[in-house]
Amino acid sequence: MASWFYASEGKQQGPFPEGQFRDLVAQGVVRPDTLVWTEGMAGWQKAAEIPGLLGGGGAPPMIPAGGPPMMGGGGYGGAVSGGALSVDFGILEFTWRTIVLLIGMIFVIPAPWAFVWYTNWIVPCVKVPGRPNLSFTGSAMTLVPWYFGFIVLAIVIGFIGSQLLSNLLFIAQIVLYWLLIKWMVANLASNGQPLGLSFTGSVWAYIGWNLLFAISIITIIGWAWVAAAQMRWFCRSIEGTRREIVFQGSGLDILWRGIVAAILCSLIIPIPWVYRWIMNWFASQTELAPRGSQARM
Repeated sequence: MASWFYASEGKQQGPFPEGQFRDLVAQGVVRPDTLVWTEGMAGWQKAAEIPGLLGGGGAPPMIPAGGPPMMGGGGYGGAVSGGALSVDFGILEFTWRTIVLLIGMIFVIPAPWAFVWYTNWIVPCVKVPGRPNLSFTGSAMTLVPWYFGFIVLAIVIGFIGSQLLSNLLFIAQIVLYWLLIKWMVANLASNGQPLGLSFTGSVWAYIGWNLLFAISIITIIGWAWVAAAQMRWFCRSIEGTRREIVFQGSGLDILWRGIVAAILCSLIIPIPWVYRWIMNWFASQTELAPRGSQARM
């Protein structure tokens, strides 16, 4: 009986007996774009490229035997393909889930649980090349001390009424968002396995970008170019992947889409369609490329 290996997060999994491996295929753990190897194959190949593996019948072509290609350093033969991200969700589902999220935020106490519930839904809607079944594994209890600690701080500062403390509260809010980003990136998973990603952008850089964005609003249009530059910084700050994450959108692209979105959202009803349109565009401008490749800015 053949023994099979498959690649997940840059590491080989296996060996699995033929029957167990077929079960993994049936369960969706091994998908068409999963890299697989068995004795007789010269290198790793996508499961969809192996005759008979996904559709039944037939055996993979036998090539001179050898051990599985080395996967040290997080790489392997036939590296995961690159490409742009995409987003797909139903308008009706987005609408009712967003309404529930807003209600949770209004009532304050349920906010952490409502946010995680919503994130658990929206993350799988993002399609990443080579990372099937994206999911989110974070717990709402992680957010509770940050969230309610900030609320208590805001109440105390409100009673004191100091302008200096109010400015510090604004900074504290930015730091809270920075922690939220780090936490969300660290809790992304694919096929039920953590991706091992981390957000390495410093808190001071994040504060600086937000202050620059706030100042750029004075220029009326300059905010769009700051937003594009911040997105590129954000993508560069995600570590733990063999591929570079590159944002290709320009300030002009963001500007005119932002104007159109603002006009349409003022009509209320088009909001879900506008949100999906904007998310799809940002996803399409976020590409995965081999590290060291020359990506256009």
